[in-house]
Amino acid sequence: MDFSVGDIVQMKKSHPCGSAQWEILRTGIDFRIKCCGCGHMVMLPRAKFEKNVKKIIPKEQ
Repeated sequence: MDFSVGDIVQMKKSHPCGSAQWEILRTGIDFRIKCCGCGHMVMLPRAKFEKNVKKIIPKEQ
């Protein structure tokens, strides 16, 4: 999968706030993602991030 800043991804497990959608803020060896439900930000190593991504949500046009 090809990820870029600004993409919205759906993770396999939902955040405690109930949302499973996250916005990518930073890519590289580590990913910084922000919960679309509550705004909580998390940094994850690339391997863990790629393992937990279910799909990329297409941008609305």
